[in-house]
Amino acid sequence: MKRQKTLALAAAVIISLANIAALAQQPLDRTKVPPPGPTPVLRVPTWTKTQLANGAMLIVSERHSLPLVSFTITFLGGSNQFEAAGKRGVAAATASMLTEGTKTKTGDQISDALQLLGTSVNAGIGGEEGSIGFVSTAKNFDATLAILADMMLNSTFPADALERLRARTLVSLTQAKDQPVVVGSQVFAKILYGDAHPYGQRVTETSVKAITRDDVVAFQKAYFQPGRAIITVVGDVTPAKVKASIEKGLAAWAKAGEKPAFDYPKLPELQPAKIYLVDKPGAAQSVVNIGLPGPPRNTPDYFALQVLNTILGGQFQSRLNANIREQKGYSYGVNSGFSYGKGPGAFRAGGSIFSAKTDAALIEFMKELKGIVGEKPITDEEITTAKESLIQGLPQRFASVSAISNAITSLVVQGLPDDYYQTYAKNVSAVTKEDLLRVAKRYIDLNHLAIVIVGDRSAVESALKATNIAPITIIDIEGNPVSTSPAPSN
Repeated sequence: MKRQKTLALAAAVIISLANIAALAQQPLDRTKVPPPGPTPVLRVPTWTKTQLANGAMLIVSERHSLPLVSFTITFLGGSNQFEAAGKRGVAAATASMLTEGTKTKTGDQISDALQLLGTSVNAGIGGEEGSIGFVSTAKNFDATLAILADMMLNSTFPADALERLRARTLVSLTQAKDQPVVVGSQVFAKILYGDAHPYGQRVTETSVKAITRDDVVAFQKAYFQPGRAIITVVGDVTPAKVKASIEKGLAAWAKAGEKPAFDYPKLPELQPAKIYLVDKPGAAQSVVNIGLPGPPRNTPDYFALQVLNTILGGQFQSRLNANIREQKGYSYGVNSGFSYGKGPGAFRAGGSIFSAKTDAALIEFMKELKGIVGEKPITDEEITTAKESLIQGLPQRFASVSAISNAITSLVVQGLPDDYYQTYAKNVSAVTKEDLLRVAKRYIDLNHLAIVIVGDRSAVESALKATNIAPITIIDIEGNPVSTSPAPSN
């Protein structure tokens, strides 16, 4: 048998070499673009769904090509649902401190044990969801799960560790004040949503200083509940065996918790278009953010908006980047996007612009935004390119066990149908030119854009004013109005 396999392999090599030699003898016409190969067939992984006795959902997808397993517990709801406005940062602190020790292990012992297993346990809590998980070899799955369970359920949150974390966080917040990209993002959110909306709130020095160890302990107890958990396992496993392992490994995780409602307050009334200028003396670049609140992820216009944004600023050859970077040379790169969430995530267009070209770039931004809502009709070629980009990018969502886990879990988190990926190409292809114009006019309201610019006021204010695009309000790095005295001259 071994001899037969060797002979078969040798024959295959000889045939391949012969084919290569034949191709090499064929003349190559460099005046013609080679024809594209066949479109790859998308193979969406399959999965099973069950519910554990404690209320957690279990999703299992088998992938036996490598002896790896991705395990993630995703929690519905995040800092926007479970943090008080005055204690912003407690969610991140809790997730970060899970590695600091449990009732039976010190932080160093946890680190050593994970290192011996060749893995790590990662935890994080965002605005609307949180997670804790790992990727391990199949043989080390049970041992790694035991460590995760210990961290999630038995962390002790040492007081000295909290103080170290607090000190690091305060330093990071101070450093962020000198980072125009961070300042621009934070001010943009505040202008759009205000202080009363979770989307407009952020971690501050005051909120970090207000966090106590009791707050962290209470958050851990309230948040990590199986009633709002989705456990996703992808890799070299079988549903029956991995369910048994999880029921054993998480036996102490008692039934509790409910899914959050994701009720958000009413948005502030839209204001007429305005330029909000944050002074950053000496800045070589201006950071531009232009936009307004957009739709939630469950909007029926999602696919039309995806195609629209791909054309406007979602890919390298988009209208915005082709104009402002490639043609004008005002930036190293600009883009646009919709930040879909359970609530009205923002539409934003922007990027970092060479300071001397801030006004010229803003004119081009507005030109492209006006163009996408009708002044420059979208071409059939643009639509075809955008659709192909979206459809051909789908397979990368299943490129690894972690990617598959994220792809499957997102369906449950966002309330999407199980056949979402199978029908994705059909839904993208169904978008029409009329759909694009309709959603552009609906969601890109040129009369109510917030234009937030972080840059050297003395260098850019007068030129921005001369564009007559919108009135200018001077604000500080917290997003609050400041004196309207004339800008200092260089």
